[in-house]
Amino acid sequence: MGQEGMGYNNGKGGGGGGGGLPMTEPTHHHRSRKIHRTFNNVKITVLCGLVTILVLRGTIGLNLSLPNQPTDADALAGAKAVEDIDRILREIRSDGGADDDAAAAGDLAGSFNATALNATEAAAAYASAVERYALGPKISDWDGQRRRWLRQNPGFPSTVAGGKPRILLVTGSQPGPCDNPLGDHYLLKTTKNKIDYCRLHGIEIVHNLAHLDTELAGYWAKLPLLRRLMLSHPEVEWIWWMDSDALFTDMAFELPLSRYQDRNLIIHGYQDLLFEKHSWIALNTGSFLFRNCQWSLDLLDAWAPMGPKGFIRDEAGKILTANLKGRPAFEADDQSALIYLLLSQKEKWMNKVFIENSYYLHGFWAGLVDKYEEMMENHHPGLGDERWPFVTHFVGCKPCGSYGDYPVERCLRSMERAFNFADNQVLRLYGFAHKGLESPKIKRVRNQTTKPIDDKENLDVKAKISTTS
Repeated sequence: MGQEGMGYNNGKGGGGGGGGLPMTEPTHHHRSRKIHRTFNNVKITVLCGLVTILVLRGTIGLNLSLPNQPTDADALAGAKAVEDIDRILREIRSDGGADDDAAAAGDLAGSFNATALNATEAAAAYASAVERYALGPKISDWDGQRRRWLRQNPGFPSTVAGGKPRILLVTGSQPGPCDNPLGDHYLLKTTKNKIDYCRLHGIEIVHNLAHLDTELAGYWAKLPLLRRLMLSHPEVEWIWWMDSDALFTDMAFELPLSRYQDRNLIIHGYQDLLFEKHSWIALNTGSFLFRNCQWSLDLLDAWAPMGPKGFIRDEAGKILTANLKGRPAFEADDQSALIYLLLSQKEKWMNKVFIENSYYLHGFWAGLVDKYEEMMENHHPGLGDERWPFVTHFVGCKPCGSYGDYPVERCLRSMERAFNFADNQVLRLYGFAHKGLESPKIKRVRNQTTKPIDDKENLDVKAKISTTS
């Protein structure tokens, strides 16, 4: 997409109601990449020296007590410092323009010399690079192609039992093992959780481990995957993306799809945060649904150009930080880019977007996991809202990585509670439950019967769950 396609049209992008955003030109430092890389290498050298000092202190120092004893506070502080330094090193390497990022930027941005450009030239170079990026060949008649395919292939209907639209749930995780071995264990649990929900509700599921487009790594990896799945599964009516760190915690709740008959994107968020405050957290892209249609393909085409790593993603990040309230200064992320796109081109897209908050399509974990016992005491599955959250999303936790916004111990404990809270709703169908929300061990809660299929009340996933059984 060109400048106009991404809303960089000198403040003219977007529709009425204050939806348009002013264009903010990307800036570029006059220092050369070589000087920038050298400066970063100096910082890395200094930080590596600090790491060495901390490691020596921890290995030959006098404090040899166990980590959980109070006298080991210095060692724990040192370990935390090492983690912080490791995080800073990652950020420096990311910001410093690693060789692969520089090559990627060169491929996409053409033959311009980024180190010699002024702000205006950098903006033009960025716009040119964006215009040259595409997720794939342009498709303009997908709705017609899909209708014809469905008529010609009646064995692949777009509905399932009961006439419900066919849904494909899509999730994914990194192709390699986690930095933290426990992370792989919890990825398995979150995948099992999604499989359970899909099995109960007749939903197909795909778990992806591959990067289909190396330029769109990280949080952008979902976009080429979603496009490919739409084109490869014309029988699917809705593509539902869910992050690997999100769990279904209401196994009985079903999406009210009839509410979305004339909408193509369903996403959790708040209208006032989006249109009045221009907040960078107005929407959450950890769990959302796309209708399999031409409109969705067009939106993906308009959304993706901020994502290629290197120069493009860095420059786009500056635009997003300048225009979205509360956004820190970092490279462009998919969530901020979608928010900016919907704001700057409101009239083009918003009439097909449903911003959902009547139930928790995304529920922030920190305010939920400690209330599960209270929910079990007072409510029952099938509500989906604050009384019994549909999805609990562990934003800010990085159980698979080496750092996150919250202590890893707190994240893992909370993920265990969320998984067991949901798993109890499945196990109860078979007469079992976890001994506690923080325990993987189970206990029998119902005696077997000689006529199990006659006990229909035991098969009701919406039934109240006792906290004392």
